[in-house]
Amino acid sequence: EPQFNGRLVVNDEGSIEVPFVENPIPARCRTDREIKQDIVTALKKFLNKPQVSLQVAEMRSRPPAVVFGAVRSPSRVQMQRRAHLLDLLATSGGVTEAAGGDIQIFHTEPLMCPEPEDLAAVPVDTYKPTDPTQIGYDIYSVRDLKEGKKEANPVIRPGDIVIVQEAQPVYITGAVRAPQGLYLQQGMQLKQAIAMVGGLNKEAKASQVVIWRRQKGSSEPKKMIVNFNDIKREKAKDIELKPYDIVEVTDNSGSLSNNLLGLLRGSLNSTATVMGQTIVPRIIY
Repeated sequence: EPQFNGRLVVNDEGSIEVPFVENPIPARCRTDREIKQDIVTALKKFLNKPQVSLQVAEMRSRPPAVVFGAVRSPSRVQMQRRAHLLDLLATSGGVTEAAGGDIQIFHTEPLMCPEPEDLAAVPVDTYKPTDPTQIGYDIYSVRDLKEGKKEANPVIRPGDIVIVQEAQPVYITGAVRAPQGLYLQQGMQLKQAIAMVGGLNKEAKASQVVIWRRQKGSSEPKKMIVNFNDIKREKAKDIELKPYDIVEVTDNSGSLSNNLLGLLRGSLNSTATVMGQTIVPRIIY
């Protein structure tokens, strides 16, 4: 019947209005078959054995997700299918060596049509603002994601903003083979950090490695003396490093073999901000 034909639009409430049918037909999060069956049922009041053909003529555009920070190619990603955090990072070239321990995900759009996998992810922390003008976010662990933990690989919604946080630095100086600043990876310990700079020199005084650590509320750093020989022999517990720690390995003469100030300046100049990156448009099919 011509009077029942037409182009139906899903309104902001997620329903469609069919001519002559009193109540709107729910359409949000439903299949074409389910909607069609409801329309057939509603039209039985007016027609004998109504035949209904239903086609989706046009899909509303959905905002892209954006990923930037410590990734190789910051991207704006238009998703044509359900995509996870790992998909987005792969599309952006993966994380860089500067990636820290956290990935922030800001949700700018409400969760629609949730499926069980949408609720399977478990962030390590969540920020829910009381101010309605602010946007909440979830925090996931880079290490958990690399280890393949499903709870660290959430479904990404259209409009999500994904920021891979850059790691904060630590500095290894003195009687080591390649003194330098390192990006502090989650859980990095002294033994690992010294290995990353090539190990100790022959002249190194391994029994008295000094760690200078910033103290909250004080301009004076805390000085810790560590017997690295005991750590290597597993007679002492390894030391987990903190942001901005300075590990000073003296030689047997008691003097530093490198200029600490120059090291700090060079390392600080090598760090990059996440803002001002070129964001490339991409599509996940």
